[in-house]
Amino acid sequence: MDIKKITDKISVSPQITVDDITAIKDAGFRAIICNRPDGEGADQPSFDEIEGAAELAALKATYVPIRSGIVKDADVEAFGDALAQLPRPVLAYCRTGTRSATLWSFHESKKRPMPEILAATKAAGYDMNGVARRIANGGKTPTDTGDANFDVVIVGAGAGGVSVAASLQSRQSNLSIAIIDPADIHYYQPGWTMVGGGIFEASETAKTMGSLIPNGVKWIKAAVAAFEPENDAVILDGCRVVKYERLVVCPGLKLDWEAVEGLEETLGRNGVTSNYRYDLAPYTWQLVQDLKEGRALFTQPPMPIKCAGAPQKAMYLSGDAWFRNGRLKDIDIQFMNAGGVLFGVKDYVPALEHYVAKYGATLNYFHNLVSVDGPAKTATFKVAKPETEPETVTVDFDMMHVCPPQVAPDFVRVSPLADAAGWVDVDQSTLRHKSYENIWSLGDVMNAPNAKTAAAARKQAPTVAENVVADIAGRSPTAAYDGYGSCPLTVERGKIVLAEFGYGGVLKPSFPPALLDGTKPTRLAWFLKEKMLPPIYWKAMLKGKEWMAKPEKLKVAAE
Repeated sequence: MDIKKITDKISVSPQITVDDITAIKDAGFRAIICNRPDGEGADQPSFDEIEGAAELAALKATYVPIRSGIVKDADVEAFGDALAQLPRPVLAYCRTGTRSATLWSFHESKKRPMPEILAATKAAGYDMNGVARRIANGGKTPTDTGDANFDVVIVGAGAGGVSVAASLQSRQSNLSIAIIDPADIHYYQPGWTMVGGGIFEASETAKTMGSLIPNGVKWIKAAVAAFEPENDAVILDGCRVVKYERLVVCPGLKLDWEAVEGLEETLGRNGVTSNYRYDLAPYTWQLVQDLKEGRALFTQPPMPIKCAGAPQKAMYLSGDAWFRNGRLKDIDIQFMNAGGVLFGVKDYVPALEHYVAKYGATLNYFHNLVSVDGPAKTATFKVAKPETEPETVTVDFDMMHVCPPQVAPDFVRVSPLADAAGWVDVDQSTLRHKSYENIWSLGDVMNAPNAKTAAAARKQAPTVAENVVADIAGRSPTAAYDGYGSCPLTVERGKIVLAEFGYGGVLKPSFPPALLDGTKPTRLAWFLKEKMLPPIYWKAMLKGKEWMAKPEKLKVAAE
């Protein structure tokens, strides 16, 4: 007997026998549903035999037989009726457990989001992606086979999605392209650090989505529910189906606030803030201005996160403000880093350490935030230093800037496109999916080992566009992404350490060292961040103008 738990209320299993009933009772189950028709296999016990043994064990048993491979709408209804009448927890079984897991998925589709259903069944060992379209249709058999068909479908209208659409158009203007994204507003997220430092206004970092979608590109304002790569289809909420010849996946990542106990309830009050949210970045600056004395915590979760330098950027700009207004001597700055280094590329560390010393900040490595008590103004960290027993420590604070844990979006994480960690599984050079040749990915959602920054997307978009167009023409990939990412580390108002690097931490400077040495704080780098990068983002990158971002040639193709 192999029982697979789906929720606390229901589990499924392959065929059971009369001899299993006692163990089922001992496991705490109160009822059994048989989903396997009698006589399907010569060696299976009949339902009457199972029911008789169940009655002797004081278990309820119900017969809801389902023919293999055929789950009718009426079957789902019958399964739901049985669940409603039986005491919980329930064990449902068939030959392998798949029919039972499928019935539960369809039954739950009216009240649970699809990613939750797919995740629960996947954890139990049953992949329901093949019936995702029906789950999206509330468990009922869909009648539509495709509401629209495009040459290229792009999931996500962030920096990567809009840029790759524009880059595709500039290469082949006759393509039918659709972008799928439910958001009304597009944000320039790199600007939020500057909002939290009192340099930008939040409104400067937002524009309406409709104003940015390239002319001629269809904007489908909807959320993605699932992918059907075997059918070249994207399933939207409500079971609308969008078909594609080629797919580009770039919906960004998910800020997992829920992973830290108590954090969501206290964000935006009790001195708890984050530059990772548009509505909270102004609160960061308010807290910095209001803090006269006390302790300020700045947290960084385990990698990967978008813009790995952003947690310490908040610390530097805050420290600089307190330095300038004479309050720094009365403020205890603590950097709580789940990792073991200040920055992943060692060439930039000396300049950063200089500012850590200037602001009197204490570096606490291997400290991962696990819970927050906002009203009490305490934060609890799991401390897991190498070769020591993990422990928890609780720290008081007067202000805390939090960088949340980050994961792939739910609908990506449970899809056939994801690797074991939940990220879209791509070749790190061509950005083509490793299993599906007509799918590409870029931006924060894919698993190439690069920094997750807007600057990385600026380089990735032309690479993807070049390779998609090559594929349309029947050629092999021609463009390569070298892992380039840029992290302008705002160490003080007016100076930036411009970190630029590729795969393996190899430095990738855009300017000669005589003009701009990125390993040192410079005013020129600040000028680029404050004055040049925003218009380059809005007026060049999102318009398909690939200034300093032309794709490199793939070495194999060049040879």
